[in-house]
Amino acid sequence: MSRDEEKYDVDIQEVENDEVEIYELSQPTDEEIYASIIEALHNNDQEAFEEEFFKNHTYDQAQIYLTLEPADRVKVHHYLDPKELAEVYDIIDEDDHDQILTFLYDMEDHYAADVLSFMYTDNAVDILNELKPEKIRTYMHLMPKAAADDIKVLMHYADETVGSIMTTEFVSITTNQTVKSAMTMLRAKAANAETIYYLYVVDDDNRLVGVLSLRDLIVNDGNVMINELMSDRVVSVDVNEDQINVARTIQDYDFLAVPVVEETGELIGIVTVDDVIDVLDDEAMQDYSGLAGVDVDEQFTSPWASAKSRLPWLIILLFLGMGTSSLISNYEGMISEVATLSLFITLITGTSGNAGTQSLAVAVRKLATPDDEDSNLGSMILREILTGLISGGVTGFVVMIVVGIWQHNFILGGVIGISMLAAITVANLAGSLIPILMDKLGLDPAVTSGPFISTLSDLTSVLIYFTIASQFLHLLA
Repeated sequence: MSRDEEKYDVDIQEVENDEVEIYELSQPTDEEIYASIIEALHNNDQEAFEEEFFKNHTYDQAQIYLTLEPADRVKVHHYLDPKELAEVYDIIDEDDHDQILTFLYDMEDHYAADVLSFMYTDNAVDILNELKPEKIRTYMHLMPKAAADDIKVLMHYADETVGSIMTTEFVSITTNQTVKSAMTMLRAKAANAETIYYLYVVDDDNRLVGVLSLRDLIVNDGNVMINELMSDRVVSVDVNEDQINVARTIQDYDFLAVPVVEETGELIGIVTVDDVIDVLDDEAMQDYSGLAGVDVDEQFTSPWASAKSRLPWLIILLFLGMGTSSLISNYEGMISEVATLSLFITLITGTSGNAGTQSLAVAVRKLATPDDEDSNLGSMILREILTGLISGGVTGFVVMIVVGIWQHNFILGGVIGISMLAAITVANLAGSLIPILMDKLGLDPAVTSGPFISTLSDLTSVLIYFTIASQFLHLLA
């Protein structure tokens, strides 16, 4: 019986009259599986460990492996051969790479080098890039030359480029092959390829000239020539492009993979959808971190390191906030004359800050997707101004009625309402202009705009509020 066939236990319950047997399939729980694996490790029972471990999906194997105690993990390194462990490492998320580095250092160097050599090249490079240089040299020296050469090719590409995330494990065929010969080649290479659903067609100089799917091979006669089946309209990406561009390409076309070419058109690798998911996740995390002015991954760092990363923004914003406080102090005479004005400072600054952040999110998204329709930045700014006028008008009218009834003073309500309208409109304008300015200066608008916009909105909304209030001071007093 195969490992897959042993996934379920069969419990036979006999009915009292013996006329019917009921077969109830029950799947062990995750806790039961984990307990069985731990028990096998503690009993030094390699056969029982392998039987229980390989019943699980590779992802579940990785999660089990990550939770093992060091002593148990050492036994796993003895029980699994490097190729089997490489399959586990291939599926471990990048967020857990710090743990992987520790595990590699605990292994014997030859074993660790073999594990890395059996991994998909792009995944191995991700791990090696986080190791100390002397350790990289050791592993590269110990692993097979072919694997080391493939890794060296990827390691020289800059971070966050297509070349840094591509894999060289793919299947390519030539135009002068038949379907039959292509299938023979596919069978020979499939075991080591990261995906076989697309086959890329190259000419004699290894330049990408076409593409066809696995389905095309299966449904056609073996004597049909590849150049008759292939599509010559191939979507590809340059190896030196930003990784977010290949992510958008796969997202737009719903590809499982996209070919990577040199400037000459030579096919050198592919980027698969699982790598793109990681890229999009990283980009989203960076944007979220920027809007909050903090690294959301710092939960894994020490309190001192977290404080050190947060302090620069806090100090900068502290001085900007002092500007707002200084501005308010200039209106102390007005506040002492009409003390009620102080009640609504936070209302106006908070609302305008929220409006600015909303506008900022739209602008950052627009800058991140320049090939969207209606990508003209001028139209986006105009739209945000009109949105601010509408939102500010409605919000201002509501607050005018509420304040007028609450304070029995509709002149005060009108001042608050007009200030709200102006503050929200200006905040929307700032929220769309600031990320564009940051982008023009070569700064990441997502990282540099978030904390700045809320503090700037406080400053401008206070100035607007008291400027308008001063025009009606004789009526308010």
